[in-house]
Amino acid sequence: MSIVSSLQKSTIESLSALFSQSFTEKDFQVNQTKPEFEGDYTVVMFSLVKSLKLSPDAIGNQLGGHLTKNYPQLFSKYNIIKGFLNLTVSDAYWVDLLNKNHNDACYGKKEMNGKKVMVEYSSPNTNKPLHLGHLRNNFLGWSVAEILKASGYDVIKSCIVNDRGIHICKSMIAWQKFANGATPESTGIKGDHFVGEYYVKFNDAYKLEVDKLINEGVDKATAEKEAPIMKATQQMLLDWEAGKPEVMDLWKRMNGWVYDGFDVTYKRIGSDFDKIYYESNTYLLGKDIVQQGMDKKVFYQKEDSSIWIDLTADGLDEKIVQRKDGTSVYITQDIGLALQKYEQYKIDQSIYVIGNEQNYHMKVLQLICQKLGMPNADNIYHLSYGMVELTTGKMKSREGTVVDADDLVDEMVATSKQHTEELGKVKDFTEAELKELYDTIGLGAMKFYLLRVDPKKTMVFNPEESIDFHGFTGPFVQYTYARIKSILRKVEDVHGSLFIDHSKAAMNDEPSTMNLLPSEKDLIIAAEQYPSMIDQACNEHNPSVIANYVFHLAKTFNSFYTEHSIANAETAGKKQLRLQLASITANIIKSGMSLLGIKVPERM
Repeated sequence: MSIVSSLQKSTIESLSALFSQSFTEKDFQVNQTKPEFEGDYTVVMFSLVKSLKLSPDAIGNQLGGHLTKNYPQLFSKYNIIKGFLNLTVSDAYWVDLLNKNHNDACYGKKEMNGKKVMVEYSSPNTNKPLHLGHLRNNFLGWSVAEILKASGYDVIKSCIVNDRGIHICKSMIAWQKFANGATPESTGIKGDHFVGEYYVKFNDAYKLEVDKLINEGVDKATAEKEAPIMKATQQMLLDWEAGKPEVMDLWKRMNGWVYDGFDVTYKRIGSDFDKIYYESNTYLLGKDIVQQGMDKKVFYQKEDSSIWIDLTADGLDEKIVQRKDGTSVYITQDIGLALQKYEQYKIDQSIYVIGNEQNYHMKVLQLICQKLGMPNADNIYHLSYGMVELTTGKMKSREGTVVDADDLVDEMVATSKQHTEELGKVKDFTEAELKELYDTIGLGAMKFYLLRVDPKKTMVFNPEESIDFHGFTGPFVQYTYARIKSILRKVEDVHGSLFIDHSKAAMNDEPSTMNLLPSEKDLIIAAEQYPSMIDQACNEHNPSVIANYVFHLAKTFNSFYTEHSIANAETAGKKQLRLQLASITANIIKSGMSLLGIKVPERM
């Protein structure tokens, strides 16, 4: 039980004993005490004034006296400041917590709760490589999945690959026209980059053809429809839907090139999936559901035979669910896939990690599923996130101005190499160790920078800033971890074991009765908050909670270590305590960073 939960429980028991009434945690607030006041946690009692007919100070004095008298293992003293009850948690409580958890690698994580969640993320198109936007999506989805696991959920990581449609045919047509039989193997270009180049070539050729028609007197709208390369692409899509063998063979071949490329990128960035869906297998899903919706009068048919749903009463608009020719639209496919996911896995929640430009689409999806009475409808959750831009501005894939994920990773690793060499602390590393270190720092910097921001916010990614060893960055946290491990290794080298004997004879002072210095206490308090930080990150589907927390913990340790020696502590008991502090801090940093998908080096 966390200190806040213990405080709430003891406060409820004390209030009930003092005033012979029933109380709940909703009847008062518990906050951390502000730095300018003495105390660790503050009970705000203004909401109790009306029911108890007493002033806040009177309530606080009675409550504070009762808590310190009846819960001495929790509270050592209290004070009242303008109606706020500030409680000081006893040093014995903090030391006992440290003794129990300092070497627990699973500290903060929960037992399985029997609930199952699917997290869908990545969702790439097979006409181009992954880019910076995909990186934020992948890092968010993967991290949320890991945070849910740490909170006791059975998690299925899934991906829907957009492997069909007009955009895929554009790359295929361009390859037929311009490649002269070239392949990734013959050119030495990674498969997804290779296909992406032909997507750009398509748009270059398309612009030239449209301009040519306009110069010949055709209006722009007609020119865009009649451009020969576009008409050829539309015919290819029809041929694909008809299953024309030569088109299907080319489609499979080019998609294979892309998948090979994706696999390399996913492995490098540490992204993985338990289940992959392909739009080519799901685009016909939902057609049966449309008929069910007609039978339930959820949908209606227009005169041209297209089928719609009217959501105007729900503050939205009318939405088509089936075209007049009987083909499904994206929302229909999504409804079908949502049902398929539930039927396959019986999930308690389905989380979609999708950019905020799809907020409306996701509202419509859930609303239609609810109106159809689908069993999982209320448990659809859209983890909406803001777009990520570079300092140079927005990116456009059709114009070839997108920053490919692979190129960005390479840049981050190269930058980490430069910064690490400037520090000059890795002269005894082997080449293999250096390569692993540069990858660890470079990827860690990028992931931390992209995850430290609340997902809902649009952000600008600055590669140079992200790798600053002294800023609000992954490398700062990684360096703190490596520093702690170095301290612990040195102690172990000297004494042969990390933790000294607990007996009085060896220690001369018992840790359980030891008075904590302010920076020691600050570090224990920060460490104690880790389980509640996981809870908050899980409830909010927000990895930035963990990123901000581990950064705060690292800063708190550095402040503590600046003030106090570990190896040359004043007494054996203090040395034991500080070793435990260092150990729990290192364990939490490693655990917290792993929830973000970030490795921490043992030395750097």
